[in-house]
Amino acid sequence: MRVLVLGGTGTLGRQIAKQALDAGHTVRCMVRAPRKASFLQEWGCELTRGNLLDPDSLAYALEDQEAVIDAATARATDSESVYRIDWDGKLNLYNQCHAKGVRRIVFTSLLEAERFRSVPLMDIKHCTERLLEESDLDYTILQGAAFMQGVISQFSIPILESQTVWVSGSPTRIAYMNTQDMARFAVAAVDRPETIRCSYPVVGPKAWNTGEVIQLCELASSKSARVFRVPGSLLNLMQGICSFFEPAVNVAERLAFAEVTGGGGSLDAPMEASYRAFGLDPSETTQLETYIREYYDTILKRLRDMEADLDKDAKKKLPF
Repeated sequence: MRVLVLGGTGTLGRQIAKQALDAGHTVRCMVRAPRKASFLQEWGCELTRGNLLDPDSLAYALEDQEAVIDAATARATDSESVYRIDWDGKLNLYNQCHAKGVRRIVFTSLLEAERFRSVPLMDIKHCTERLLEESDLDYTILQGAAFMQGVISQFSIPILESQTVWVSGSPTRIAYMNTQDMARFAVAAVDRPETIRCSYPVVGPKAWNTGEVIQLCELASSKSARVFRVPGSLLNLMQGICSFFEPAVNVAERLAFAEVTGGGGSLDAPMEASYRAFGLDPSETTQLETYIREYYDTILKRLRDMEADLDKDAKKKLPF
């Protein structure tokens, strides 16, 4: 099929684009900065410049497309509110889909978004799901939890570099998933008509709290973590202060997510029905233990190689 991928330069979107190409689809990616997306073009994607807040660029990107896989969301570096970027952008997208006759939509959402309506991103995901359910579009909704790639920046790198790991509140158990595995579901949905107008949880094999993730990192890196726990009340105070100032709205919205990750409970769901519906093998899904171990094995090998190269250079300078 001819598939438009939104969010193609993101951690998940690039995996979706790659796997869609591998599956034989013709892939177009709408990107804000084509120069930064040249790797997508090298893989075989067609690029078009645009963003969700520009209806004309959306109309152009949707021309002659048969399906949309939507992995786009606001970035931490964006200055505007997530409501402006994600909500207004989704309204523009679905209006243009109707205008162009593109009915097949695969939307990447968040698990249990309806429970956390006070968190802006979760609120928008929930409202977008309702919007799709009330439309006549042929949607499939994938409800994820969190990605293993985020574990690297939050835990693995700070532990490796002997930096402080910051955690908050009562740790929520989270079923982390590799973006490559999430992309398999997104691409499979395009060819699975039985998933139309349905929502599915798409989460990892096991839910972990922050203490368990830190232990995995310590074991794989042979280093001890320095952990600092931030009281939830302090985060709430910071969020309240930031919300008073327009330039800090994005920061306040990000701080609000601590209610999800530090509120206790569990972000997990049974996956048997999801694997059946998409025709995928659960044994091929990445385990968090394996992901962390392979990350450290790769990084530590590179560090050893760099150290060996430095030793060779130093020896060349010796007079004997």
